[in-house]
Amino acid sequence: MLGAKLDVPAYLGRLNDEISALDHGAIERMADLIYAAWENGKFVFIIGNGGSGCNASHMAEDLGKSTLREPELKDETKKRLKVLSLTDNLGWIMALGNDVGYDQIFVQQLMNYGSAGDVLIAISGSGNSPNILAAVDWAHRHGLKTYGLTGYGGGKLLKQQQDGLHVKLDDMGMVESIHLCIFHWVLNDVFARINGEGRYAKTAAAAS
Repeated sequence: MLGAKLDVPAYLGRLNDEISALDHGAIERMADLIYAAWENGKFVFIIGNGGSGCNASHMAEDLGKSTLREPELKDETKKRLKVLSLTDNLGWIMALGNDVGYDQIFVQQLMNYGSAGDVLIAISGSGNSPNILAAVDWAHRHGLKTYGLTGYGGGKLLKQQQDGLHVKLDDMGMVESIHLCIFHWVLNDVFARINGEGRYAKTAAAAS
């Protein structure tokens, strides 16, 4: 754990260094993938374990609510992003873990919900979580698009995913923080595209 060795200035300096070294193109492609799902009426599913599972819940909540302008939340005609964190159905997860196996908690939900053209965002710091790998394998075999968020050496997920962002760092806490940090840029970018705001305002005006 880096925070056990580094004081606050050194820790924040390391965090800044790691963020600065990220693949900007990979972050932009994550936004592209989510925006395309919105355009085409496809689902975005998000999965992860532990802290990454909490990130999955956070991402799904933000994408579901915060891609809309506040006054439009009650507008029943507004086109919305279909997004679901498969970490949040606690009863189903417990039943699957108990009756079938913990490695099945995400893939079994995908069997009910997933369709070709949907997007699966798979978060795994180690890249080796069996339940994540099983879901990604099923997604590929059924025409879903996959995007991984990994850390450490990337594990099996780095090789299995179709695209993704790898934080090459052996510290789970910092990896999870960086995943959520870059997600908030992705969220803002998707919001701006959907609503024709910020740097997308001219594009929206030209199209109208």
